[in-house]
Amino acid sequence: MSDWRGWLPRAWSLALALLLLGPALGPGLLLTYDMVWVPDLAVRPDVWGVGSGLPRAVPSDAVVAVLDEVVPGMLLQKMVLLGALVAAGLGARRLVPDRSLAAQLVAVTVYQWNPFVAERLAIGHWPVLVGYAVLPWVLLAGRRWRETGALPAALLVLVPLGSLSASAGVATAVALLAAAAGRRRTGPVVLLALAANLPWLVTGALHAADARTDAAGAELFALGPDGVLPPPLAALALGGVWNGEVVLPSRDGAAAWLGLALLVGLAVLGARAWRRRADGRDVVALVVCWAVGLALALLTWAAPGLVAALAEHVPGGGLVRDGSRLLVLCAPLVAVLAGCGAGAVLRRVPERTPRLVLGGVLALLPVTLLPDAALGLSGRLEPTTFPASYAAARDAVDGAGPGDVLALPLSSYRQPSWNHDRKVLDPLGRHLPRDVVASDELVVSDVTVEGEDPRVEEAAAALAAGAPGERAERLAAMGIGVVAVDRLAPGEAPAVAGRVLLDTDELLVVEVAGAQARTVPTSWTVAAAAAWVVWVGLPLAGAAVALRRRRDRSLGNAARA
Repeated sequence: MSDWRGWLPRAWSLALALLLLGPALGPGLLLTYDMVWVPDLAVRPDVWGVGSGLPRAVPSDAVVAVLDEVVPGMLLQKMVLLGALVAAGLGARRLVPDRSLAAQLVAVTVYQWNPFVAERLAIGHWPVLVGYAVLPWVLLAGRRWRETGALPAALLVLVPLGSLSASAGVATAVALLAAAAGRRRTGPVVLLALAANLPWLVTGALHAADARTDAAGAELFALGPDGVLPPPLAALALGGVWNGEVVLPSRDGAAAWLGLALLVGLAVLGARAWRRRADGRDVVALVVCWAVGLALALLTWAAPGLVAALAEHVPGGGLVRDGSRLLVLCAPLVAVLAGCGAGAVLRRVPERTPRLVLGGVLALLPVTLLPDAALGLSGRLEPTTFPASYAAARDAVDGAGPGDVLALPLSSYRQPSWNHDRKVLDPLGRHLPRDVVASDELVVSDVTVEGEDPRVEEAAAALAAGAPGERAERLAAMGIGVVAVDRLAPGEAPAVAGRVLLDTDELLVVEVAGAQARTVPTSWTVAAAAAWVVWVGLPLAGAAVALRRRRDRSLGNAARA
């Protein structure tokens, strides 16, 4: 392939990513729903998974906390988002067995520009997007492992990178097993998948007593409609997020139906060409991923009672309740079939000029049918700057006496005016240098999904005491040394006696006397440390293997010369 034909898909992928993110790449930090980045996330016990609450952000928080010691948080966030989108498109391109340029460009566009990507950006699931980006590369490296019998060094980096959250880790493990498992290789493949997920598996097991999820969340988080598309059809189009607030307006019109029809049409046309060109085992791997992802997503819609029972009675069972998140496994096959379908269509056009025009149209169709995803989801992804009081609160807490922080009011989400009135998970707790006890309840459509952190309930009981002094004593007894109040958030924040460390229009920080620092059980520390050593060891081992193989090739070339 000539140089320009090789670079054009790369340039197209970068252009799509820049157009999609738009203002999100400007100055400031992007805070939207679950995406809560701060200038400097402290390296504290809960980022390692040994806080009092469930380790929902393990290992992603630890990775960010370590990396933003080197790269400023604002820059790191933009690097992650842009890098994930570009890597996703380029990985999809490599999966397409059709070498025609149009087939590759269509696959890039379909994989980068779809409801799944737009909705995950809006709802802030950046670790899912990193896993989404890694998925094609895991499938490609898994194929090399299967074909050569030698473990690709890249997998030792890719699989941990694709496992920055529990759900992303499960999807990455399924893809690895589908691509690489074989008669003699299943054991090592399973071991690699487990090792890459050890941080959240081990720390989740340490919290097993609290790891059962409120059954009320099963129906709320189930696969839902995508605008006008009912849930089963939404899944085929890679949509169906539970939160209707993040669905783009274009999904409510005819464009959603037209997009689905074109996507299915291209997939049908491309299926035969793909089966003819692709290795049979690759076909099985992609179909297995698609079938697993679609089946689990549809299960949340068709049988929410079963999912509720699983979440309520099986520790960690809540992983499957977010139906549309599981569609990450469907995307590789969808992109490949669309690309192969475009190639099949263009081969029927004999004239070069019409073929070029039609190829360009097919590559642009996903963008034209989801136009409001452009420019940061039509301006939704606009960065912001934290008020100066947040940095002052960090300093105040850093200088306070021992104990954790209680964040008030006891509600999960905020909608501060300084964040363009955009909803976001309470950012105050992530800005502080200590573990924070904060509400993990979620209210959706007047239905409350109970949280899992037992200390939240204990803190609520302490706040219900009659007087500020009594509240302070009870909080101190449970290891709370500081109370931080967001004055802009709706909800009640009962007064607590103590020394005022900060008092601004946005925040109030009060030191509670007599608290003792929470101690992490030694067994927890040892278990978590062992899991993290294995996890960090994987990419280090990958780098060592790659260097050794390069040295061996150099020596071999020198010997032949």
